[in-house]
Amino acid sequence: MGADTPLAAAVEAFLRHLEVERRMSAHTVVNYRRDLAALVGWMDANRLAHWRELRPDHLRAFVASEHRRGLSGKSLQRRLSACRSLFRHLEREDLIDADPATGIRAPKAPRKLPQVLDADEMTRLVELPPEGALGLRDRAMLELFYSSGLRLSELCALRWDALDLVEGLVRVTGKGGKVRLVPVGRHAREALAAWRSQCDARPDAPVFPGRGGAPISPRAVQLRLRKLARRQGIWKRVHPHLLRHSFASHLLESSGDLRGVQELLGHADIATTQIYTHLDFQHLARVYDAAHPRARRKR
Repeated sequence: MGADTPLAAAVEAFLRHLEVERRMSAHTVVNYRRDLAALVGWMDANRLAHWRELRPDHLRAFVASEHRRGLSGKSLQRRLSACRSLFRHLEREDLIDADPATGIRAPKAPRKLPQVLDADEMTRLVELPPEGALGLRDRAMLELFYSSGLRLSELCALRWDALDLVEGLVRVTGKGGKVRLVPVGRHAREALAAWRSQCDARPDAPVFPGRGGAPISPRAVQLRLRKLARRQGIWKRVHPHLLRHSFASHLLESSGDLRGVQELLGHADIATTQIYTHLDFQHLARVYDAAHPRARRKR
């Protein structure tokens, strides 16, 4: 999407704002660019040359056209969210008089609950037998993932000066540049200490280095995790976010403290965390079905 039209120029300025001022990740900016390019393309095709010309009925027509093209409810919600963020920016820059997205909703997406590993599967995964320095690194990586519920990007970017193994804390920078402190459990501290004794543990060195000493890449972590899961006899599709889901679900199941889990995960909106209450209810429902005399099916 070039910046040779007023529409595209405004979008490019907004994307620079996300990168420089709001410090959003490159991945997030790419998603915004794709979603807003679809809107600009639709406006061009419908001969809307300036943002002030866009009205709510136009935006409804845009959402409807994207739906006809086969976009799911979830994709349309994301696309509309990107549009709303742009419109707020355009209002601040006095490029539009009112938000054309007011009152417009995307079709509801079916709620898909995240898969989790149960406690036994999680224990089997993290308790790797020691196999040299690489084994120590993998054990430390898995223990920290599960102990602290880190995002993949947070784990890859982690430096030794962000870890306090005495106090059992890790300082991570999450989405939007927000910094939070997260506890590190005893098993993870022990695994990290063992790994630290075998690697470059200068304060500014990455905790989990890849080739050439640079931070390990997200793709390398994904591939390694898949291989380790199979080695440990776990045949579910194991990926980094599954460990974060498992951390949140197990913690909520034990504590019932939704606000606490929200803080630990670094969720800006508690609605994002509430999906784990549905997982917890599923667990309770299974317990009820198995144990209650009036719930048991006749055999």
